[in-house]
Amino acid sequence: MQHEDVYLEPAKILWTGGWDSTFQLLRLLFLDKRPVEPFYLIDESRRSTGTELLTMKRIRQSISDIDVAAASLLLPTNYFSVSQIPEDPEITNAFNAIKSTRFIGRQYDWLARYCKYRGIGNLQLCIHEDDKAAVVVAPFLSKETPDNELAVLADQPLGSNEHMIFKWFEFPILKLTKTDMAKIAEQHGWKDVMEKTWFCHSPLNEKPCGRCNPCRYTIEEGLAWRVPARRRFIGNIHAMLSSPAKATRRMLATLRK
Repeated sequence: MQHEDVYLEPAKILWTGGWDSTFQLLRLLFLDKRPVEPFYLIDESRRSTGTELLTMKRIRQSISDIDVAAASLLLPTNYFSVSQIPEDPEITNAFNAIKSTRFIGRQYDWLARYCKYRGIGNLQLCIHEDDKAAVVVAPFLSKETPDNELAVLADQPLGSNEHMIFKWFEFPILKLTKTDMAKIAEQHGWKDVMEKTWFCHSPLNEKPCGRCNPCRYTIEEGLAWRVPARRRFIGNIHAMLSSPAKATRRMLATLRK
């Protein structure tokens, strides 16, 4: 990354208070010394929304405790409700076409619609190496920055499904795993901040449930310690009962890691 450049424009980033987006946010603030403009889309259907908002508030305070100058580079968060994003059949049809052949989360539909509606480009989207969406995104990206780190959409035909969904974004951590991020955070003294991040979609008594997809992915991707042992056990039992074959594949993948 280019740490000596002076950035006039803030980096725009989708920040949820989660591990991946917080890592990139800290990297921009502490290493690049770059102003950061966060965006957060409020999904009213998700039980974790209140926890995520509180988490981001706590992380802001932690950044200020470490470095007041870096904290001053973190601009106010832009909030917008998912339910207020206008329908866009062109984008939704492109999303559905991709989804028909590959796994892709529903959020990429409304993220693309939001960016188009608000005229936002170059929004940093923190898909990482082990992310389920990385398989979908990676084939359509090229490396165009001098330091070869910031992945952007390769030239795709205008109107193609991939161009319709991904042209709004940059992918700054696509080559990093969660464990890579943990090592870098520890090297730079961000470990305590990273431990304040949140991921669970269905928290129980302010603790990760161990059953939702983000909990399962966190366990599989090398950060099992972030989910309480009892919740991990319950999550494994639930997964075995609901989908034995899938649960077995997940446990084998976790053991290999």
